[in-house]
Amino acid sequence: MIALKHGLIPALVLALAGCAGSGSMTDDGGDGFDYGDGTTSGDDARSSGYADDGFMSGDEFGDSAAPGGVLENRVIYFGYDKADVDDAGQVLLGEHGRYMAEHPDLQVRLEGHGDERGSREYNIGLGERRAQAVRQILLLRGATVSQLSTVSYGEERPAALGSDEEAWSLNRRVEIIYNR
Repeated sequence: MIALKHGLIPALVLALAGCAGSGSMTDDGGDGFDYGDGTTSGDDARSSGYADDGFMSGDEFGDSAAPGGVLENRVIYFGYDKADVDDAGQVLLGEHGRYMAEHPDLQVRLEGHGDERGSREYNIGLGERRAQAVRQILLLRGATVSQLSTVSYGEERPAALGSDEEAWSLNRRVEIIYNR
């Protein structure tokens, strides 16, 4: 199991591809994730990235997030028109769920994304289904309801530009965003 945990998981996660989007649906019915400083994920000031906004970088997780560590991997990738989490994603989410159980003060935003195929409305719904699938697994692995929020960006925030399978596969994802 140790070889699987430290060797195969990072390789599997790197071999998979994901996606990005823009927010419009949240589990609390708001406009986006509340950052605690009066802004939400829908605010322009927050849409350019996560640096210096209260979210944790990999080095803040300790050994598990060291280069190549499991918790450094915070993207779950999905197949075309799918919202089910594959075996590699299940293992990765198990590690994140255990970490969250050990750190009950952490807040996590799950950002669901889709590729450009399909209507905007369909992709918002698919991104939400993906985020909810990840949420359910994290809850089963030790996270609490109060630690998790979801948002769907659909096709609005692509991780990769292009209209080919390589770009699309990188855009079909859920990103796990930790808040301090």
